[in-house]
Amino acid sequence: MSQIAQPQPRGSFRVSALGGGHGLSATLSALRVIAAEHLTAIVTVADDGGSSGRLREDMDVLPPGDLRMALAALCDDTEWGRTWAQVMQHRFRSREGVTGSLDDHAMGNLLIVALWELIGDSVEGLRWAGTLLGARGQVLPMSRQPLTMSGVVEPMEGESGSEPPFNNGDRLSSQVALATAGSLGRLRDVQLHPAEASACAEALTAIELSDWVVLGPGSWYTSVLPHLLLPELRDALYETEARRCIVMNLTPHTDETAGMSPAEHLRVLHHYAPGLRVHRIIADPTSVPLQEREEFAEAAELLGAKVRYHDVAKAGQPDVHDPLRLAIAFSEVFGD
Repeated sequence: MSQIAQPQPRGSFRVSALGGGHGLSATLSALRVIAAEHLTAIVTVADDGGSSGRLREDMDVLPPGDLRMALAALCDDTEWGRTWAQVMQHRFRSREGVTGSLDDHAMGNLLIVALWELIGDSVEGLRWAGTLLGARGQVLPMSRQPLTMSGVVEPMEGESGSEPPFNNGDRLSSQVALATAGSLGRLRDVQLHPAEASACAEALTAIELSDWVVLGPGSWYTSVLPHLLLPELRDALYETEARRCIVMNLTPHTDETAGMSPAEHLRVLHHYAPGLRVHRIIADPTSVPLQEREEFAEAAELLGAKVRYHDVAKAGQPDVHDPLRLAIAFSEVFGD
């Protein structure tokens, strides 16, 4: 790591990063190095599994998990920041032989929900959480309204084995179900519900005022795509004068995108948001095989984008983005 050149801080850039889960955390960990205080995370709110799903169902609140992860990623690399990041990510475990009501709940999820209940506003509650953590930048939900996702899975032709647990054309109505749909077939007709949900006004303003907007990496259908399915948010991405950048996944074949090439990932975005114009795409050289580079470049052209290849994977962990290497890539792309 010591041999990697340090990125140059570029505090004048205003950057909005859209996504959710571990992918958005990787982006934020990199961007906080170069975007200083002018960084906004805009986070999906359709999670319906695990601790977030339980709190959403029990308390009628936004699913806090992806918001928690974004806050933790924005903590400084200081003793204070590292400690609070660990506290936010800590999950409770009952002693052996006991099943407790707190099992698998993340401390950060409970803290965020407590702030929402006390303050009565999701955005203001997240602001207070960020202040407590000393987070660099702000975290916003893509909507103040909890959303759900659905999609149709079509079995891939030529598949053998046992019969799939659904009929051709059945709609899966859960983000958790969509997140593993790649093992069942290809997703199509992915939707957000309610379709008429409003986007978070503060998120729309952040996008309007940004110099750069970043999408990805992350679960392509359930973390990246949702931002293009919410009409007001999609329109904001169409209309902003900010330049747009996509960060590709290091491994294209995930539980929800099994069998999809990197080019197909880009075509999915173009299909659901044909008016989206992108300026740069960051991809690790190992994630796009040489024989697929021409097809990938053609798919990028559908979005109006130029591809920039950067070594952004962690040494010894080819499926994990290295925050410092990704920061260097952002620094070079933003200054291009």
